[in-house]
Amino acid sequence: MNKILTTITVALFAINSSIVAYAKNDEARANYKTAKESAAATYKAARARCEALTGNPKDVCIVEAKAEEKRSKANAEAQFENTPRARMKARIAIADADYAVAKEKCKAQSGNAKDVCMKKAKAAHTKAIVDARSSKEIGEIKSKADEEKRDADYKAALEQCRSLTGAAQDACVSSTKSKFGK
Repeated sequence: MNKILTTITVALFAINSSIVAYAKNDEARANYKTAKESAAATYKAARARCEALTGNPKDVCIVEAKAEEKRSKANAEAQFENTPRARMKARIAIADADYAVAKEKCKAQSGNAKDVCMKKAKAAHTKAIVDARSSKEIGEIKSKADEEKRDADYKAALEQCRSLTGAAQDACVSSTKSKFGK
């Protein structure tokens, strides 16, 4: 008789646990759907505000609206899936969105200032991607990530030296090489 009661109790507990887990999953799915819909609505409102602008400010406004939507959706998905891989993917999506905004802002500049701006944007993007990927891994990958970040910073610093001429440029390049151990 005791075995039967124990078996029934365990079975009821398992069924109850399944029902609770299912309810939580439905709630998480509903929250995820709501977050995605909210991101889309926010994008539409932000995009509508961009229509009053012209030229590069309008382009920047549109890219910023898209980037905010991507950030919101990526965060919602990461929260819904709740895995290290999902969080890494969200961080990469956010880095890509930030990079798109930075590139669009750089387009307003010209000449060397634009080149420097683009190199800095690329360096920031590279760092963010590497950080997102290395947060999941350790050891040798971490040191490679640090090296990639330094290389991105080095390229951006060299690009700044290009705006100089003659001895000033040579001194800048030499200083940059020394600073980054190249």
